[in-house]
Amino acid sequence: MDTMRDRFAPVVSRLLDEDPRVAVVLAEIGKDGFSEARSRHPDRVVNVGIREQLLIGTGAGLALTGLRPVLHTFAGFLVERPFEQVKLDLGHQDAGAVLVSAAASFDWPAGGFTHMSPGDVALLDTLDGWTVHVPGHPDEAETLLRHAVAAGDDKVYVRLSVQSNAQGLPVDGARFRTVREGHAGVVVAVGPILDAALAATEGLDVTLLYATTVRPFDAAALRRATETAGTDVVLVEPYLAGTSTKEAADALADVPHRVLGLGVGRRELRRYGTVEEHVAAHGLDPASLRERIGAFLGARVHG
Repeated sequence: MDTMRDRFAPVVSRLLDEDPRVAVVLAEIGKDGFSEARSRHPDRVVNVGIREQLLIGTGAGLALTGLRPVLHTFAGFLVERPFEQVKLDLGHQDAGAVLVSAAASFDWPAGGFTHMSPGDVALLDTLDGWTVHVPGHPDEAETLLRHAVAAGDDKVYVRLSVQSNAQGLPVDGARFRTVREGHAGVVVAVGPILDAALAATEGLDVTLLYATTVRPFDAAALRRATETAGTDVVLVEPYLAGTSTKEAADALADVPHRVLGLGVGRRELRRYGTVEEHVAAHGLDPASLRERIGAFLGARVHG
């Protein structure tokens, strides 16, 4: 099966052909995927070289001329390294762009911590007005990429990963999807962590929500789920643990509730290893998730 990133260049290349507003800005990484598109649209496919701050600044400048720029590199180079430019060139100037990342939290362990970005979504939460899509399958990535580019002049972040669920689900770029209904708690699984959450909650009396758009956070869906499942909520996110706990708490601010945030831990794992080993070390494999979810929700969850 192809990866989310395999879909990225073909999808955006078609959008370059279809929409004269679309432009692509690269910082060396991913340039080969746009070689044909660049020959057709040399004025709208720009490679700035290994200059991530310039990547953001160039994209903002194109946006201010009326174009819809799509900016791409690894997450750590797209959100963390040029964060001041994201804050000022895009945010302060109200310039819209689509930031599309690769490598996610630990997709390339051999690259070391410079190529990992578990804190990217949490960092964007310090800024106003960002939409954040976290697809869990290449089909969902294609849909959400198209949503992002079509979103007027909004600021949108699309987080691509080599980790993937076995099957894609219909996504609309806005709402959470109810996958399973229960009565003893709510589990919200984000993007490529859905399959692990499904396995972890098999036979448990919980409602399982699937989120591929996490900002804005679908507070209405969470509230509806808690009406029958109760207000114990577990968030399982493929990035920094606890990133969305405030969003869930705000959604339930007028009722007693408990929220557990599971995800990538803060401690850096320095021995490279494999993606699967990182998943297990952070407690995001099905067995670990089941133990942690069961302990939080208590005896009622077993039906």
